[in-house]
Order: sequence, then structure tokens, then C-alpha cells
Amino acid sequence: MKRATFYHAGCPVCVSAEQQFVDAIDPGKYEVEIVHLGTARNRIEEAEGLGVQSVPAMVLDGQPFHINFGASISDLKS
Repeated sequence: MKRATFYHAGCPVCVSAEQQFVDAIDPGKYEVEIVHLGTARNRIEEAEGLGVQSVPAMVLDGQPFHINFGASISDLKS
């Protein structure tokens, strides 16, 4: 099964994107993981390594897709 990871920071933009995009992913094709980088700070480096530059972002099979703009990864590090 293909993998989809939704990274967010819990802001209103991120919550809205989660509701719209995660619900649109076909669960028969993708295993979806939702990662809140505000509470799972240990995963920020992982997100960066996958090319995530801002959140909300969806990574599908290793390819990052940035959705709108909630916060930059550098903002989450501070």
C-alpha cells in the first residue's frame, strides 16, 4: 500500500487542510499518517528530509506537496 503523511502545526490553515485533503485520500490506495509537528517536534527533521518547507504539507510516496501556508519549518524549530 502507498503511504501518505500529512504534516501540520495545528493552526487554523492546517486544520482546514487536514479536513479537506486527508478525507479526499482513497484509504484503499494510501495508508495515511497525520503528524502534528507542534507536539511531535522530534519529527521536524524527518519532514525537512522529505522536502517539507512549510506546513500544512502532504507527502505522497516521498514527494512533498505544500498546501497553502500556515508556518515555515524554521518557525517550528524555535
